[in-house]
Amino acid sequence: MKIQMKTPLVEMDGDEMTRIIWQEIKDKLILPFVDLKTEYYDLGLVHRDETEDKVTLDAAEATKRLGVAVKCATITPNKQRMSEYNLKQMWKSPNGTIRAALDGTVFRAPIIIDSIKPAVKNWKKPITIARHAYGDVYKSVDLKTDEPGVAELVFTGKSGKVQKVVVQDMKGSGVLQGAHNLDSSISSFAHACFKFALDSKQDLWFSTKDTIAKVYDGNFKQIFEDIYEKYYKADFEKNGLEYFYTLIDDAVARVIRSEGGYIWACKNYDGDVMSDMVSTAFGSLAMMTSVLVSPDGKYEYEAAHGTVTKHYYKHLKGETTSTNPMATIFAWSGAFKKRGELDNLPDLVAFGEKLEKASLDTLKEGIMTKDLVSLAEGKTTAVNTNEFITEIAKRLAKELA
Repeated sequence: MKIQMKTPLVEMDGDEMTRIIWQEIKDKLILPFVDLKTEYYDLGLVHRDETEDKVTLDAAEATKRLGVAVKCATITPNKQRMSEYNLKQMWKSPNGTIRAALDGTVFRAPIIIDSIKPAVKNWKKPITIARHAYGDVYKSVDLKTDEPGVAELVFTGKSGKVQKVVVQDMKGSGVLQGAHNLDSSISSFAHACFKFALDSKQDLWFSTKDTIAKVYDGNFKQIFEDIYEKYYKADFEKNGLEYFYTLIDDAVARVIRSEGGYIWACKNYDGDVMSDMVSTAFGSLAMMTSVLVSPDGKYEYEAAHGTVTKHYYKHLKGETTSTNPMATIFAWSGAFKKRGELDNLPDLVAFGEKLEKASLDTLKEGIMTKDLVSLAEGKTTAVNTNEFITEIAKRLAKELA
């Protein structure tokens, strides 16, 4: 008898090679074992264009309603993609749209196996990056000037009060950028980080550059400190956990010297860069879990990497590829575990755990995709994606028997 579900997952399909892998994971690792219930949204670029991106907003609203979502990797189009797909316009990042709708924070952590040693030799435990998912450079506006002039930042309040500051008395042509953030979003970021730290029993580090951006980054620092003192300090101390703030350059030095095993909270761009650095230093972007958590406890699990375009073009030519599906598998397993936890379905939680174990056991036995073979110590066997997922399915069937 298949494992039962009560509440559907929000299923967000994606693009290119990851879309192919998405279906293969469902066919081989999920549908034979689970009576799968999902509310399906096609976030492939073609359908986003057809719906003028309404499907992305619908998927975000469904996540608010149902509480748990699982998302395939998607294309954020540039000029080349606009031409290639004959798009109506250059649609925004689906991830950015969903993050803004959920007011969420992204938590990313590496998937670790013994045969792949981190580039930083003293790292023994995963480092989880908590990335603020709103504002800063991702919501900024840009301006190119071709003559001298005075650049000013002006804020006109609803009360009529005007605040003005000179950005630069420009002696020639140049570029300008205006970024913003919101106290409400920063507060949500802080609450999500403190709650995740308590749930996962990990210390929390937070870093910005408030010595330079005294007002902008200083606001982040102050909001975190106020929320910690008011809501979380007692629980942190009771659980033997530590929260501290430090400058981001000091944090980088601490991270390199550490053994891992904590959450490192970063502003939007810092988190984008540092999660790539951490995942690559631990092995591969394809070996990274990613979950978006809203302040009111909604969860969206996804792969942290792109749509693997090069492999997709090979696939279209009929060639087999050795694309690593681990991050996508762990997106599904994370969603099943959370759905089972929220619906009090221990069998569904156990399925997510066994899916992860079967995947890791396959890697531990040296059966892996080509991206990992060059990184792994000991005897390895390179397989294509289809073969790798089939090997996981064999081990999963034994785990569930």
